[in-house]
Formats: sequence, C-alpha cells, structure tokens
Amino acid sequence: MKKFYSRFTCSVQISIVLIAFIAVNTVSAQWLLVPMEQGKQTNHLKAYGLTYWALEVPREYRCYWWLNYRGGAFVLPDSQDVRVRAALMGVSLEPMSAAEYGEIKASVLEGSNMDEILLEKAPKIAVYAPPEASPYRDPWDDAVKIALDYAHIPYDEIWDKDVQSGILQTAGYDWLHLHHEDFTGQHGKFHASFSTQVWYQQRMLMFEEAAAEAGFQRVAQHKGETAQMIADYIANGGFIFAMCSAPETLDIALATRGGAIDIVAPELDGTPVAGDAEKQLDFQRTLAFENFSLYTSPYRYEFSDIDNPNPDRDAQSGVEDFKLFEFAAKHDPIPTMLTQNHVSVVPGYLGQTTSFNMDKIRGSITILGQVEGTNYAKYIHGKLGKGTFTFLGGHDPEDYRHLVGEGTIPTNLDLHKHSPGYRLILNNILFPAARKKPQKT
Repeated sequence: MKKFYSRFTCSVQISIVLIAFIAVNTVSAQWLLVPMEQGKQTNHLKAYGLTYWALEVPREYRCYWWLNYRGGAFVLPDSQDVRVRAALMGVSLEPMSAAEYGEIKASVLEGSNMDEILLEKAPKIAVYAPPEASPYRDPWDDAVKIALDYAHIPYDEIWDKDVQSGILQTAGYDWLHLHHEDFTGQHGKFHASFSTQVWYQQRMLMFEEAAAEAGFQRVAQHKGETAQMIADYIANGGFIFAMCSAPETLDIALATRGGAIDIVAPELDGTPVAGDAEKQLDFQRTLAFENFSLYTSPYRYEFSDIDNPNPDRDAQSGVEDFKLFEFAAKHDPIPTMLTQNHVSVVPGYLGQTTSFNMDKIRGSITILGQVEGTNYAKYIHGKLGKGTFTFLGGHDPEDYRHLVGEGTIPTNLDLHKHSPGYRLILNNILFPAARKKPQKT
C-alpha cells in the first residue's frame, strides 16, 4: 500500500497572500461562507479541499453544508488559519456576522428546498490503483486522483493484495474509489487493439503473477475475490464511488460469483467460456445492474449491454450532456448532497463505459443524472446493507474523448477550476463526512 499526501506548497508571493488576507479580514465575523454558485467562487474545486482541511485533525472545525443555497455553499468557522488557507488556495470567502449567520441559517432551515448538513470529520480515503513500484502503471489517468491532488486532499493507494487482506475494514477507510478497472479478468478488453503493445503484455503478466501468488488459477477469480470483498465492505457500512468501466465490471464480476463462472475467452486465459455462462449469471449478487447480456469476444471493446456504446460523437454537439435531477433537500439529503452544483446540465464526456442503460438498472437505484433525450443514466446511487455506492459514467469530465496513452498528459485543473463534472466527484468525497440528521442549533 502506498500512502499519498497532497502536500500544500505555496506558489504565490507572500505579498499577494497578505493582501488577500487583509481584504477578507476587514469585516469582523464569526463565520465564513464559501459561496458555490456561478460567478461567485474563484475556485469551485479547491473549495472542497479547503472544507476538507478544516475538518482534518488537529483542527476538526465544526463545518456545515448548506444544500441548495448558493450552489451548495459551505460554512466554516471564522479563524485566521482558515482565512490564510483560503487565500493561499484561491478560494473565495464571505465573512458573516453572528446576526447575518443566524438570519441566513434560519432561511436555509425553513426554506422549501434547502437544508443544513453538519460535516463532522474528514473521511479517510482509499483509491484502488496498481502499485506505483510495479513495472506497470495504467497508461491513462484517474479523474478522482487528479481531483484529490488538485484540492490537496490526502488518500492511500491500495490494490488487490491490500483489499484481500481486509484493509478496508481494519484501516478504517470511510470511502473507496474505483476508476478504469476490469474486475472480470478480461484485461480491460484491450486484446484487439493492444495485444502487441509492451504495456499490455506487462499488464497481463502482472495480473497473472498476482493471481498465482494469491492462490488463484485464473485472473478472473482473483479480481472476482476483490469485487466480492468490496461488496462486503459496502454492506458493512463503507462508501464507494466508481467511474468509467469500474461500475460495469464490478457488477459483472459479482454476477459471475466472483469469477466462478468462466466468461473469459480462451485467447486471454487458456480456458473456454462456459457454454451456459449467460444462464448462470446471478443477478441477486449485483449492486446496480440486472438482466444484462455479456460480450465475451476478446475482439469487442465493450463488456456488456449495460454500456452506452460510443459511436462517433462531437464534443460540441451536446449529445452526451446530462441533466442533474433536483431532490428534496429535507427528505432526500443524500442525493441532494451528491448533486450539488452551480449548473443543472453537465457537459458530457465519453469513457469505456460512458453511461448506463436504464433498462438494466434495478428499480431500487436512484437516478441522479440522465443523458437528455436518451434511455441512458450518467450518474446513479444505491444502498447495500449499511453502506452506499455511487456510479458515474465516463472517464474524465474535462477530456471528452480520453484515449489510451493520454495518461502522460493529465488534465490540468487550473484550466477547469469550475468544472461541474469534477464537482460531482468532490461531492462524493465530502459525502461521508456528513451527519445523517443535522443538528438544528
């Protein structure tokens, strides 16, 4: 396991910071509002990092999330260290006197579709990713790691060996992220395009060696065990957020009973696909999807009909734009938190799993965002036991058609400080910090 800390390094002149600090310090206040609506926040993404920092030990400040108020504003206690940190991060603050705070708070609590959520602690975060020291690293970037690093939010990287050791429970992780993963053992369905590439061959070898070391005959069984332990983690109270191919392949692996049903082509693992594999799938074990059909050919890039296939599309066409649904803040606080944004329609983007076929989604799943005019959901949420899972389609909210190999040029979020797609990712990071029933004090 590799631990990553997003260390804050000051890259601005001290004089600029002092000027910003003095400017915001001209008003005597007890609370600081972090506005999140359009045009009022200088850096929407780092506002989440500031709030996370305020919740961290040793500060552990009492913070609030005012749902549906000014784009999902945060409220932090007024202190010099918060003001300086905000100035360094380039985050806008608005000081509030005790009277102003009380008046606005009352309007939030009494408003028809607003509410206050107490944020209690900084969640402990894990990201599922290949070991940094391995001979192979994915030739693509991870939108959540980009967001975490940009917002200066710390996280641990863990991999199959860590998950199967029980670390999700023993280390007390509140939140786990999965990105462009393949839990089915089909090596990402890259065989047709990249089987002659060195990175792909190294990747296959690493997975095969890891499976053998763990006592499994096939990669699908090894990855399937990880998938099952992730499901157990959720059931025991964990929160997961998955993007791109991870939501689809996680459920496929669970439906195969952790790889016990062979759906992997012989070109990949040397054993034939089970003749009745489709009939054996157990949809009672999946998280979000059911009654799907598999694409087992190694020459087809897609995993199943859960996915919205990717014909030629243009980023300017708006074909993939998706609408966020509005929820009742007082009655549905969780989906309301997950959809806080300064826009209602988010620019679309593609991925190996771009969006989710509504016909394959369980009726118990909450649709948070849907591709307009289609039968595809982009953003969904569900519960399992004591925990929850949130799935977001697509690979990178600010890279419309992300291609394999582009990971060497990660998205520069300084160019996308107000990205509504990246805000959805960061909503999920703060969600585990929330108390279910806010205090009305």
